[in-house]
Amino acid sequence: MTLWNGQLPFYPQPRHAAGFSAPLLVVILVFLFLFATFLFVLPGIRGHSRWFWLVRILLSLFIGAEIVAVHFSADWFVGWVSTNTSYKAFSAARVSAQVGLRVGLEGINITLTGTPVQQLNETINYNEKFSWRLGEDYEEEYAEALGRGLPDPVLYLAEKFTPSSPCGLYRQYSLAGHYASATLWVAFCLWLLSNALLSMPVPLYGGLALLTTGAFALFSVFSFASISSVPVCQLRLGSATLTTHYGASFWVTLATGLLCLLLGGAVVSLHYARPNALRIFLDRSSKGGDGQGRGGSPLVLSNPLHNPSGDPGFKMSTNL
Repeated sequence: MTLWNGQLPFYPQPRHAAGFSAPLLVVILVFLFLFATFLFVLPGIRGHSRWFWLVRILLSLFIGAEIVAVHFSADWFVGWVSTNTSYKAFSAARVSAQVGLRVGLEGINITLTGTPVQQLNETINYNEKFSWRLGEDYEEEYAEALGRGLPDPVLYLAEKFTPSSPCGLYRQYSLAGHYASATLWVAFCLWLLSNALLSMPVPLYGGLALLTTGAFALFSVFSFASISSVPVCQLRLGSATLTTHYGASFWVTLATGLLCLLLGGAVVSLHYARPNALRIFLDRSSKGGDGQGRGGSPLVLSNPLHNPSGDPGFKMSTNL
């Protein structure tokens, strides 16, 4: 009898919580830091413009954070099923478990959680990630999973996404992920450009950049939806069938694209309909009652040491 009773050891390395993503955590922390930095500056803004800038910065940071974060999320296509299924190869033992499949732009995440967790004298709580992003070899990761002796449900779902599988899921979802990721990075660059232009006296171009940001965000959603909507083979686990649907990342990206179109369209419309109102809205001129002067008020310049006209009350004024 061997040390592992003839079975390969499971998980010699530390486990991680399902859905844990270090790059996603870094993105969230970076944007939270930017927002916290703005909160330190916020008390220095006087009057009602303080709330205007708060809403403006919140919307901008939300759009930027969402565009970057969904790259590292595995919630574009998700599915869960509770079933009674075989646990190990060459064994008649069966377990009651919940199996989850989460598809992202860079790969898939498969979870297996026993109900209850302790069954067959083991802790059934697995979380495996298989990547197809550039520079990664999905086949190699799958072969490594086979060598580690992962449970049957995990290997079954992972095998369906291999390039050699007749289901064709690898080509379908990897192409969807690559196209969506590329368009989202373009949207992120346009988001940076829109922020720069809206901070300059060119609101029209800032609005157009924001419109294009929304368009590319929607392109990523449509490219993922059009490719992943192709009929695929069934994913049967024991007596149950795993069904998938669009996840949170898909819907949040769709909402962000529509939000960018709405904001960009509002800026462009105001530029042509009411340009003066747009300047006030974007804080281009001094705020009435809050700043150092009102638009149209005279600026008085006087120099007591120089009086070319000889008039002791001489003053020069101009309207801004």
